[in-house]
Amino acid sequence: MSSLLDRAAGASAGPPSPPAAVRTTGSSRGVVSVLVLLVLLALVALASLMWGARDISAAQVWAGLFSPVAGDNDHSVVRDLRVPRTLVGLVGGAALGAAGALLQGVTRNPIADPGLLGINAGASLAVVTAISALGVSSVAGYLWFGFAGAAIAAVVVYGAASLGWEGVTPIKLALVGAAFTATATSLSSVVLLTDRRTLGEYRFWQVGSLANRPLDVLVAVLPFVAVGLLLALASGRVLNALALGDDVARGLGQDVARGRLLVVTAVVLLCGSAVALVGPIAFIGLVVPHLARVLVGPDYRWLVALSALLGPVLLLAADVVGRLVVRPGELEAGLVVAVLGAPVLIAVVRRSRTVAA
Repeated sequence: MSSLLDRAAGASAGPPSPPAAVRTTGSSRGVVSVLVLLVLLALVALASLMWGARDISAAQVWAGLFSPVAGDNDHSVVRDLRVPRTLVGLVGGAALGAAGALLQGVTRNPIADPGLLGINAGASLAVVTAISALGVSSVAGYLWFGFAGAAIAAVVVYGAASLGWEGVTPIKLALVGAAFTATATSLSSVVLLTDRRTLGEYRFWQVGSLANRPLDVLVAVLPFVAVGLLLALASGRVLNALALGDDVARGLGQDVARGRLLVVTAVVLLCGSAVALVGPIAFIGLVVPHLARVLVGPDYRWLVALSALLGPVLLLAADVVGRLVVRPGELEAGLVVAVLGAPVLIAVVRRSRTVAA
């Protein structure tokens, strides 16, 4: 009897259980990944301030930020052009990255992005309507129409998907979102094909760019992005539970309907703000969560945070590349992201299959 008690005591004093060990390892990887990404984000932001149609040294960038000289052309370029552009990339990228992680979690769909729920299509239709019917021709004017269109699209899709006895499910969200996207895209195409002026105005916004975004536009969307990011970071436990299925999530004490509504609200705020600010840039919300999973695994408590950091890294890097490859001209960030994002996504998927095998 005493030997049995000794063995039991030894077992109880032994190493931690596997779940605790996994949680500790995941937390360590998460902290290290956050620190590395913060350093990488600072380097990319510095590159955005230094490189463009002409290069400006780091010393000149520092002087332009903290001790500008009136009449100095380099200082004016840094403060008036590159600082707003960099800030727009930071905010827009964070919103798109976090929104992509939330959408993939709430729909349990690894290829979900802001276009899945019709958000991009709703914003685009609203902008087309504003240009064609109201004569809006400025980024500041597009802002509120794009945001309103994205919000209305999300409300319509979520409301339609909630009909029926089983309520909102990932499959219903994806199907209703696809139907709404097809309808809104068709309506936008009808207007664009019959109104050349609207097509000319719309195509510059639709490509997606960080250029010519004044600071007042950024200030207008910043509160929505801040609230959206707070809700996104608070959704980690809900998304971890939903990843196990609705029935298991309910068994773990989660209010599935309320949790899914919380996530969709965060998505509306983030996607609406990002699309209104930088246009419907593709691939950020799709690729970034997959890159984050490589770093920290499937834990959404870390996945959302890392996606919010990886998003601006990828967006600013694409913007810098677009400025360098054809200078003194430039390619819009949306085009560069599409070119860079496709091979990155393919590589991540191939790696995932290899690890799974």
